[in-house]
Amino acid sequence: MQEKSMQSLWSEFLQFMKTRCTPVEYANWITPIQIDSSSEMPTLIVQNVFMREYLLDNYKDELIQFFGADCKGHPKIFFCVQEPKKKASIPSPKPISKKQKFPFDHEIKFNENYTFDNFIEGPSNQFIKSACLGVASNPGKSYNPLFIHGGVGLGKTHLLHAIGHRIQKGHKKLRLQCITTEGFINDLVYHLRNKSVDKMKRFYRTLDVFLVDDMQFLQNRLNFEEEFCNTFEILINENKQIVIASDKPPGQLKLSERMVARMEWGLVAHIGTPDLETRVAILQHKAKQKGLPLSSSIAFYIAEHIYNNVRQLEGAINRLGAFCQLMHLDATEEVVDQTLGEMFQLIPSKQISVDHILHSVSSMFNVSESDLRSSKRSKEIATARQIAMYLAKELISESLTKIGSAFGGKKHSTLIHAWKKISNEMKKNEKLRRQIQMTRHNIEA
Repeated sequence: MQEKSMQSLWSEFLQFMKTRCTPVEYANWITPIQIDSSSEMPTLIVQNVFMREYLLDNYKDELIQFFGADCKGHPKIFFCVQEPKKKASIPSPKPISKKQKFPFDHEIKFNENYTFDNFIEGPSNQFIKSACLGVASNPGKSYNPLFIHGGVGLGKTHLLHAIGHRIQKGHKKLRLQCITTEGFINDLVYHLRNKSVDKMKRFYRTLDVFLVDDMQFLQNRLNFEEEFCNTFEILINENKQIVIASDKPPGQLKLSERMVARMEWGLVAHIGTPDLETRVAILQHKAKQKGLPLSSSIAFYIAEHIYNNVRQLEGAINRLGAFCQLMHLDATEEVVDQTLGEMFQLIPSKQISVDHILHSVSSMFNVSESDLRSSKRSKEIATARQIAMYLAKELISESLTKIGSAFGGKKHSTLIHAWKKISNEMKKNEKLRRQIQMTRHNIEA
């Protein structure tokens, strides 16, 4: 009865964990575990001490939920580390099949489009591109380690691959590895399970260039972080080049002080959101690659509406190019609205208020916020006030009466009049349209 009850509880735990883990995590950490049904207390059989520590670090709450907790708040279970089985006879050596190869036993292939020549330079990335070129030209001689950080889709992976391409061509004898932190973790798990960690350490710690992407995924994984940090220190002490990319700077990552300090040794550089002119250049470059005729005015129109990251710009060109080719149409403003309209409907990343709008309009049109709230009727103040009302109606989902109260008690009809007037003026005045688009961008950023 005890055996049946324990097996039933374990089966329920496995089903529960399938809903809490990714398939990779489940296969690496949960599947290898066995339960000793003959024991009076819940006893889990694990392959090594590392696996036991990982389970307690990452799945403690889940284990307590099913097996209870002791007086110290630890899961009420025992761990039995499985001893390696001794073989009765010495087997004859077998050739290693392709499936048995280690994860890093393959030629590194970089994205052929991710080169320095294809990287569009602008004020937001000029410095970091120069640093990457310096690293690629003289690995280990300057900017070591180089830490690149910035938002999603701004070109961090592109620069890592560009460095890899340049080093492969100019320094063919150097041993190079480019990997994500998830790939590094999977390598470590693989070699732990196959009892070949020493081989993995020899591989990584004898590299000449180590390129690491998505460093943020190493957060809250202490055991993996320790192995990575040890590898990092050995390579740096031997003047081997390390380049790391992350969504956040080192100081904002939830890593140990030791790891953060190591990453801040060299150069920490930020890659920012491309400005309007850079976005236009990116669109025209991508369009040329796709064979899509794209005028400057249409490129500006798209760039004014899509500004979060480069991947969105590339996705817009792919979608527009496919539509124009299949429908035999030119890329006009109407076609762009029809094809990319969904991408233009960007949800603001924060709650927008009338105060925020007035502040941005005041900065753009050089009018004080107090004048915008006042009843002054000079042309400059009245136009700026109408622009603020237009943006408030566009960006705030409150009633017009409530919005009008923030403008000194204006009636809803006044807001509608302002919205119509500015909408019509934007169709005729290109400069005004761009100023309003830039103001809106600042508000939504």
